[in-house]
Amino acid sequence: MERKNAWGTYDEEQLMELERLNLEYRDFLDHGKTERECVDRIVELIEEEGYEELAHVMQTGRKLGKGDKVYSVWMNKSIVMFQLGKEPMAEGLNILGAHIDSPRLDVKQNPLYEESGFAYLDTHYYGGVKKYQWVALPLAVHGVVVKKDGTTIELNVGEDEDDPVFFISDLLIHLAGEQLEKKAAKVIEGEALDLIIGSRPIVIQAEEDSDSSESVKDEEKNESNKKASEEDKNKAKAKELVKAGILDILKDSYDIEEEDFLSAELEIVPAGKAREAGFDRSMILAYGQDDRVCAFTSLRAMLDLKETDRTVCCILVDKEEIGSVGATGMQSRFFENAVAELMNLCGEYSELNVRRCLAHSCMLSSDVSAGYDPSYASCFEKKNAAFLGKGMVFNKFTGSRGKSGSNDANAEYIAHLRSILDEKGIAYQTAELGKVDVGGGGTIAYILALYGMNVIDSGVAVLNMHAPWEATSKADVYEAYRGYMAFAEGASL
Repeated sequence: MERKNAWGTYDEEQLMELERLNLEYRDFLDHGKTERECVDRIVELIEEEGYEELAHVMQTGRKLGKGDKVYSVWMNKSIVMFQLGKEPMAEGLNILGAHIDSPRLDVKQNPLYEESGFAYLDTHYYGGVKKYQWVALPLAVHGVVVKKDGTTIELNVGEDEDDPVFFISDLLIHLAGEQLEKKAAKVIEGEALDLIIGSRPIVIQAEEDSDSSESVKDEEKNESNKKASEEDKNKAKAKELVKAGILDILKDSYDIEEEDFLSAELEIVPAGKAREAGFDRSMILAYGQDDRVCAFTSLRAMLDLKETDRTVCCILVDKEEIGSVGATGMQSRFFENAVAELMNLCGEYSELNVRRCLAHSCMLSSDVSAGYDPSYASCFEKKNAAFLGKGMVFNKFTGSRGKSGSNDANAEYIAHLRSILDEKGIAYQTAELGKVDVGGGGTIAYILALYGMNVIDSGVAVLNMHAPWEATSKADVYEAYRGYMAFAEGASL
């Protein structure tokens, strides 16, 4: 079955709407390069649209009902939003779910060191990356440093035009004969992904002559100079003058001491804004589109919803790239707890009702799919591949090889979704993640399926997935948004 290219179906009004949506999407990417930044940006947007924090409603004891909009943030890295419908929650939710973490480099807890005139930050890569793609690129530092007194210092260095950027060095081609003989996985190894952050040694001031008349006349100044001289001696003794200079900058600019790295979460990401790609400006090239393209379109759909029959939920979580683990990953009880609290405020809570609510829910587990790339055609089975420009993608199952680790959606559910999308004229396609024996991947779908709800993977086709710069079609972003709206308003299986 050949699916039409969505670009040929739009009228002028739809093209204008498509461009407006993608402009907003690029802004979202630029302001959310980490999960914390995404959550901050999302809260800002949803509060403007009347969403109220669940914890605040719980404090007031106010009862909730049809049309109310609430949200809950967990550890500043995951967020869930609800718009209450007409029907009781025990009859189920329509859930849009995506993740807001992306592959990157994380700064280690004891990272700062100097070697041969360079100051470095030691890193540990996060998620599935081709390590050789991260060298010789302008990189930025984003994240937080939390001091012992609880003060949180936010860092975002490398994005503004006047900011410095950072980089990981690569071996020059003239000396790379041996390196080029290695397998791609070994060309750059994990412990070589150290970020260069400086090369200028601190200047140690010469001690003033103890017999100078100025020192004799001014005892206070002499005492101050003596103390400063003692500090400089310690720096010189360490023979790490570049590192000392970096520490001075961190102290002066951000009030950060070296030990504060112990309680820091700093992420290294590509520097630069999301860009339109192609002479026809038909694509978006940006970092972190896996899976912020699905997060944004799900969020935008939630904000544009009118009154609905069923309660609609959007959950955007952390840690998917490393197995959805931890307190902020989908495997935690954060979502289930939020549903229970919400049902309590609606006067519906019981353990049985919570179970009924989750079991009767419908979900789109929204994550990106591998876009067909003609340059690497041998890795795809073309009849069952996702193509850029042909609309949102449904993956009946993900996993690897023999469907290992996958959620496999029911045929009845897929038929229901087809009916919804076809009625609205939304472009969609179905796909698998490459050839059967080539590889595979996973999403959060199987975790929500544990409640017994209907779940299917859906999303947007991406080229260069997990690379520092990924590519999507503007048309697919638009169709995903339209598809999520249609699902939220119409799913009821």
